[in-house]
Amino acid sequence: MTAAQRRVYEDIVRSRGTWLNGPYAPLLHSPELADKAQAFGELVRYRTSLEPRLSELAIVITARHWDCQFEWIQHEKIARKAGVADATCDAIARGTKPPLADEKEEAIYAFASQLLARHFVDEATYAQTQELLGVKGVVELVAVIGYYSFIAMTLNAHEVPLPAGATPSLPARSELPKP
Repeated sequence: MTAAQRRVYEDIVRSRGTWLNGPYAPLLHSPELADKAQAFGELVRYRTSLEPRLSELAIVITARHWDCQFEWIQHEKIARKAGVADATCDAIARGTKPPLADEKEEAIYAFASQLLARHFVDEATYAQTQELLGVKGVVELVAVIGYYSFIAMTLNAHEVPLPAGATPSLPARSELPKP
């Protein structure tokens, strides 16, 4: 490990209170990228104007989109604890429209689903999401979706193994209903 890798490794371990795992193992091969990714991740996960429930809803939608077992396993539990209903998480895992608790969840689901599937959001969905979350909230929502897309792609591309004792819990894409 180079001195730069060691410094970033120690910073990440200290900030997370655990060993280096998940996407940071491959990212550490580019220490500056790992360092900036970790800082950006902390920002979008803990310091946005979005309620944790809404951020986590966007994260599990993103994990499902990318078929990222690791990201799903890590965030499904957090989403449920933050207030995302069990039935909502279960439906997202199955690739079906989930029951949603309120207008904000509806907006997050529509916005994230459109952005991930079509790379754009229609005007009505954008306007509704902005009305509910404000401009800052929409900017931060895009950042959450973008960051966790990056993390999912990193985990998938490098085939990062699941945490010890974890088993895949997302159905395979071939098992999902056809649109």
